[in-house]
Amino acid sequence: MGPVFQCQFNAEVSSYLPVIYGITPTYPRLAQKADLTRLSQTLMHIKNLHWVVIEDSAEKTKLVANLLKESNLKYTHLNIKTHKTKHSTASGVEQRNLALDWLKGHLQKAEDQRGVVYFMDDDNTYSLKVFDEMRKVKRVGVWPVGIVGGMRVEMPLVTDGKVSGFNAWWKPFRPFPIDMAGFAINATLFLEHPEAKFSRKVQSGFQESEILKYFTTRDELEPLAENCTKVYVWHTRTQKPSIVNPQKLKRPLVSYDHIEVKAS
Repeated sequence: MGPVFQCQFNAEVSSYLPVIYGITPTYPRLAQKADLTRLSQTLMHIKNLHWVVIEDSAEKTKLVANLLKESNLKYTHLNIKTHKTKHSTASGVEQRNLALDWLKGHLQKAEDQRGVVYFMDDDNTYSLKVFDEMRKVKRVGVWPVGIVGGMRVEMPLVTDGKVSGFNAWWKPFRPFPIDMAGFAINATLFLEHPEAKFSRKVQSGFQESEILKYFTTRDELEPLAENCTKVYVWHTRTQKPSIVNPQKLKRPLVSYDHIEVKAS
């Protein structure tokens, strides 16, 4: 793990707003810069946000470092290599845990510990409204997620203002059948429960339940987004680009060496 780098943030922010800590694992691929560019330009519209970007890499890459620097967002840039096992193929475990370690250290030194933690995939699509909703979180807030789990919308079911069940098709027996994009956690809970983390022993799709079990029960979940009737986030996925092998082309190509195409 390399040294942490944080930019200086000079933009005016509303001091009364709790900080949103957006935690985003990312990995090298052709669409990485496109995905991070799209996400960063969404986040530029959010006040009092701290973006924690964690590369799945033994070293920080210039591509991600340059993108973060040019974004003018308040950010922290971390890196750690994934070590998948035959028992677990879940993505982002080491990266999210490293971010949580950073978060706890950061909060312990912060004068104002108010904030919410939101785990953000780098290729999801976010309405600005979802960030307004998560600032209302007292402990753990939940809302619908579009295009996920084989459904148009995966969402908590609400009765009399309480979560009474979940509209989920994929493994509905999960303790919390909800996508990573469908909840946010009060940041101070990570100080109250420093043991809270994701687990390499847990399969993909169960990581959400793994982290939520430290903080809440189903009955205690806070339904947001108009009692979970509005969709403000979608689990979109960027299609893997189909690139022609240069050796198959009749004419030689210009070298890409001077162009920032993919993190190396």
